[in-house]
Amino acid sequence: MRKRSVARECALKILYQMEMTGRLPDNAAGYFWLQESEHPEDVRDFAVKLVDGIHAHLQEIDEKLGEYATNWQLNRMAVIDRNVLRIGLYELKFTVGIPPKVAINEAVDLAKKYGDHDSGKFVNGILDKVHKKEIVPAGPAS
Repeated sequence: MRKRSVARECALKILYQMEMTGRLPDNAAGYFWLQESEHPEDVRDFAVKLVDGIHAHLQEIDEKLGEYATNWQLNRMAVIDRNVLRIGLYELKFTVGIPPKVAINEAVDLAKKYGDHDSGKFVNGILDKVHKKEIVPAGPAS
């Protein structure tokens, strides 16, 4: 498995822990890395970058998810689906150098692995809507 894919899994587990325990990112990450010490530094760095970025933009991310998840309240979503969507949306809107299709596919793969039967379709549908309506493709420079 690619290092960034592993880092996204780690970030999902840290975000899940934060939500379930109320821990702050540093505390949750520290506890997680004690249990998962085999990960190399670049995996840790990318996972922490995701967690910290999501935490910093959480209100904006959740508002955007609420806007696109029609007929779904964010607090009624499965914890895994909600956090996978946060990772995908963060990568779509706040990171540079990650193609939108990669961000969406990685989120869908996480949802399929950790969510329920329909999680992959659910995540894909929401992130695809965000991508089509809000992510402007880089066109040729004029």
